Amino acid sequence: MTSDGTAVQAPAPEAPRGRRGRRAVDVPALVAGAREGDARSVARLISLVEDASPALREVAAALAPHTGNAQVLGLTGSPGVGKSTTTTALVRALRAAGKRVGVLAVDPSSPFSGGALLGDRVRMQDHAGDGGVYIRSMASRGHLGGLSWATPQALRVLDAAGCDVVLIETVGVGQSELEIASLADTTLVLVAPGMGDGIQAAKAGILEVADVFVVNKADRDGADQTVRDLRYMQSLGGRHSEAGSWRPPICRTVAARDTDNGIDEVLAKVEEHRQWLESSGEGHRRRTERAAREIEAIALAALRARLGDVHGSAALATLAERVVAGETDPYVAADELVAQL
Repeated sequence: MTSDGTAVQAPAPEAPRGRRGRRAVDVPALVAGAREGDARSVARLISLVEDASPALREVAAALAPHTGNAQVLGLTGSPGVGKSTTTTALVRALRAAGKRVGVLAVDPSSPFSGGALLGDRVRMQDHAGDGGVYIRSMASRGHLGGLSWATPQALRVLDAAGCDVVLIETVGVGQSELEIASLADTTLVLVAPGMGDGIQAAKAGILEVADVFVVNKADRDGADQTVRDLRYMQSLGGRHSEAGSWRPPICRTVAARDTDNGIDEVLAKVEEHRQWLESSGEGHRRRTERAAREIEAIALAALRARLGDVHGSAALATLAERVVAGETDPYVAADELVAQL
């Protein structure tokens, strides 16, 4: 598989075209192709997810029996800490261990043009010719939390496609990327010397989501101080201070094109965390919570769509007039509107 979704195997068979010339979706064939490692099939399935295709329900049903096997690693941190470079180093180490790897790299969408520079395809060219790696850049499309709204479903595609490990790299917006903690089995929080004092980490709430801290660019001045700041913040308490809880280790790395110092230690700590998740039952709890959030998001999206249908309706207009006249309040009016749905 190549970084831009181009297949290195024989291309998947063309699906029949519909009446208007648009290619019809043969979901079983796409899922079968993805299971065999065909990159074009994987790319097509993720595109269906991103575009909210009418075939999305059929896709989800076809993928469900094949999911739940991939280890999901999340990488988050402020812009400039080296998330993409670290992701590349992790992929290199995982491939050396014989793992099939998927990467979902979320890039911010422009608030003006709506487009996004999907730069990770450029940064991760080291793996372009590796059939055991699939890299997909996804635009956030205005979704907050550091991820794209389609990320959970795209994760299911890569899981079903046989990836042993899926790396999810967030946008890199700092204080609003905490959503990754609910999606990943293990969340790596990257910090770097010179990116702000230790108080900034606590302000961002970033200590609460970390399972492993990675002090990248540890060859720079200030790395020791950054490690001390993190240890001090951990000493202040929080959910990691509870009895029997996981205490996030702090690893130092120098992830660069010509060196991957510290990456093996990071993966060793990730493996320790995986074993703790299994032995403590926390892994099952996290995956159950992830599924619950996904169900909730789908239900809310359906509700918003139905609300959109009644946005210009007489019933909504009548309720709005009653609120303006002081005959009722917005909460009661909302209850009545939901009851009508």
